[in-house]
Amino acid sequence: MKTRNLFLLAVLIGLLSSCGQDKMQLVTKKIQYDVNIKTPDPTYDWWIQNLVGPDRQQLVDLILDGALEGKFQAYDYFNQPITPAQVKQLFADTMLVSFRELEPPYELYDSLVIHTIEREDIQRLRFMEEWKMNPDKLDFEKKIFGLAPVARRIDSKGIERWQPLFWIYTEQEFLKTTNH
Repeated sequence: MKTRNLFLLAVLIGLLSSCGQDKMQLVTKKIQYDVNIKTPDPTYDWWIQNLVGPDRQQLVDLILDGALEGKFQAYDYFNQPITPAQVKQLFADTMLVSFRELEPPYELYDSLVIHTIEREDIQRLRFMEEWKMNPDKLDFEKKIFGLAPVARRIDSKGIERWQPLFWIYTEQEFLKTTNH
């Protein structure tokens, strides 16, 4: 009787543990996308495409300070390591802008304009991830390999553009296998 109960208990445990093993299938090894952390539309509910101000600032500070202090290794777009001094230089956006004289003969002249990027300008994060999915339950599993702070910029013609500043990778193995 005791042996039979132990056997039934073992079978029950085996069945329950096999039911809990989900079959995750790879959806993509690499996907890159932006996530707004500050809503672009003030008519949205506060939580849509938004992190609460102090939470957003704490996250941005953690990323930027970590890169500026060398706690996190930063990389450029081509996956080349950059120094904390080079990260600091990224916050001065230099543009060559052509202006026209206001008086005749209205000649064009070039001027170097430096726009600084402020922490408040970082309104998005760009993620590099791997996605897996259980097709039976439509459960997703994401693995973050890297992230980049993205600043909102307005160019000399008034056109909005989004500038990724640098990448921080959470997995060095991913960095070795990627062509970005």
